[in-house]
Amino acid sequence: MLLECSGLLFDMDGVLLDSRDIVERTWRRWAALHGRPAEPFLAVASGRRSRDTLRLVAPELATDEEVAWLDSAELLDFEGIRPIPGVMTLLNGLPPAAWTVVTSASRDIASGRLGAIGLALPANAVTSEAVTRGKPAPDGYLMGAERLRLAPGACLVVEDSPAGIAAGAAAGARVLGLTTTHTAAEVAAADMIAADLRSVRVTPGPRGLEIAIRP
Repeated sequence: MLLECSGLLFDMDGVLLDSRDIVERTWRRWAALHGRPAEPFLAVASGRRSRDTLRLVAPELATDEEVAWLDSAELLDFEGIRPIPGVMTLLNGLPPAAWTVVTSASRDIASGRLGAIGLALPANAVTSEAVTRGKPAPDGYLMGAERLRLAPGACLVVEDSPAGIAAGAAAGARVLGLTTTHTAAEVAAADMIAADLRSVRVTPGPRGLEIAIRP
């Protein structure tokens, strides 16, 4: 598939790096402290802020104190982080002003995780603190497009979770879904689907970015 766009908005976890081990460890530790099974939280945590996951599963525990515990635990744990295949080649070929990150992680966590794989968090990245509503609301991607000085429709969102795909679509962007953390059926709402970033090739052209996507 070939398409043109002016900018790329990348989710972080599951798109640029794999942090599933950390997320699972953190939620299991937190759930054990509260005498709860972790599975209901893990089932919806992908792509969402910790606060939004709590609101969905245990709204009575969606407090500042619980969110702070979860974020602090993740901030201290970087074991097992791995780059998503193809990430370095893709980002190294992009003009710096043509992309940014839109993540449900805090700025400190995002900076630490990207640093663990040798990447810097862009200064214009949108992190959890920047928006009132997290994914699947479109706020983060609307802000990401604004920070690139682009209309959302001129951007390609790259996501791996149903919540993130819904957010990108609601913002009015085209969405590429990766099957790095979910099945093709689970990311079927995306405009196009690829296995990982090795399937994506971007070439700067006279009218913006020319993108070739191999399923």
